[in-house]
Amino acid sequence: MANYRTENPATGEVEKTFDELDRDGALAAVEKAHTAYETWRQTSPHDRAQVLRRTAELYDERADELARAIAVEMGKPMREAKGEVKLSGSIYGWYAEHGPDLLEDEELDAQGALRSVVRKEPVGVLLGVMPWNYPYYQVARFAAPNLMLGNTILLKHAGICAASSSLIEEVLRDAGLLEGGYINLFASSKLIPDVIADPRVQGVSLTGSEAAGASVAEAAGKNLTKSVLELGGSDPMVVLDAADVGTMAKVAARARLSNCGQACNSPKRMFVDDAIYDDFVDALTQEVEKATVGDPTDEATRVGPMSSKDARDDLDEQVRDAVSKGATVRTGGKPLDRPGSFYAPTVLTDLTPKMRAWSEELFGPVAMVYRVSDADEAVRLANESSFGLSGSVWSDDPEKAAEVAARLDVGMAFVNEHGTTLPGLPFGGVKRSGYGRELSKEGMNEFVNRKLVRVAATKK
Repeated sequence: MANYRTENPATGEVEKTFDELDRDGALAAVEKAHTAYETWRQTSPHDRAQVLRRTAELYDERADELARAIAVEMGKPMREAKGEVKLSGSIYGWYAEHGPDLLEDEELDAQGALRSVVRKEPVGVLLGVMPWNYPYYQVARFAAPNLMLGNTILLKHAGICAASSSLIEEVLRDAGLLEGGYINLFASSKLIPDVIADPRVQGVSLTGSEAAGASVAEAAGKNLTKSVLELGGSDPMVVLDAADVGTMAKVAARARLSNCGQACNSPKRMFVDDAIYDDFVDALTQEVEKATVGDPTDEATRVGPMSSKDARDDLDEQVRDAVSKGATVRTGGKPLDRPGSFYAPTVLTDLTPKMRAWSEELFGPVAMVYRVSDADEAVRLANESSFGLSGSVWSDDPEKAAEVAARLDVGMAFVNEHGTTLPGLPFGGVKRSGYGRELSKEGMNEFVNRKLVRVAATKK
């Protein structure tokens, strides 16, 4: 089977295949991106911003087309797909608006000189290795700040996202980006070390699995190439109290089932205070059972298929392992008997450390709920995870919740919301969830030459 293809997970049918580059073709793309960099780096920040602004406009103008592409290729329901397109466009728009100011020289204490400043300059060609779960958003987080800086982009997308990746390149070109400024790298993962080893490639950013991150980090380390990794997550959602348990459960269900549960920062582990635990589990189960599962191109669908049958089967193995060791299935817990890669929205309770689900990331529509006696137990269990992407704490007392949220070992802590992502907020984790930051001004500080320029007084 072709590595780059559109394989509809709602039907299991391969609808289109794409040509793949060999090693010579991949290195030719590096050369093309490097040639473009020599021009793009000299382009004024104002003109770069204009390209990003037009990109944002095109995302809005072509929203239906862009949304349908990812609904077909990875199963995202149309309502969510349109939301992702809107969010992605807003990222390009945010950098168009704020990028020029963020590139202004940073004045330092002169310390005996006439002037000491930090100047922000691009570094060259960058490689992005992106996953299938948010085909536009993941790319925008990486591409927008770096194109604003003056870097150029090679983008190796997931094999099942070739159609949306092609659309991204097309939109950027239509927005005025010079040829070679952004290039789809339809190449096997086996060629990535060769691309990273090319001295013209000055950085690599990967969003994906721990295994993929370790492989890229190893190749980057061998070549002293800067890397940024955004890996897995098993985010805790700590519910301290809730005057309206039903509404709290509805929020939790919506957050967990978004994108069929296939989000690194989805609230996978829910730690609920004993006082409301039983009511919460009952209400959550009812909400999960209400979710309409079906064709992602149908506007009424809330939960689409998982991205592939392999992903569905891997999740099913984790759930069956938990059940065999004592976990309780409140609803769901199995693949759906229909064509495609559908899995029943699921609620699991009574989890213990002997189960794979206790320590592994469950990347699908499965909510795991834990009974806790107080905030201290919730924080202890939440922090036992090897992951540290984000987490949230919920309470009718926001100040109390904020104190608890500050104790979570995560890169992003939220109070009374979960997984919020906005262009001006930094995104990234700690521990095995990776390193580095994307979005906000932090996203422009990863692949940049922060050059010190010091002007001394003329000696007499």
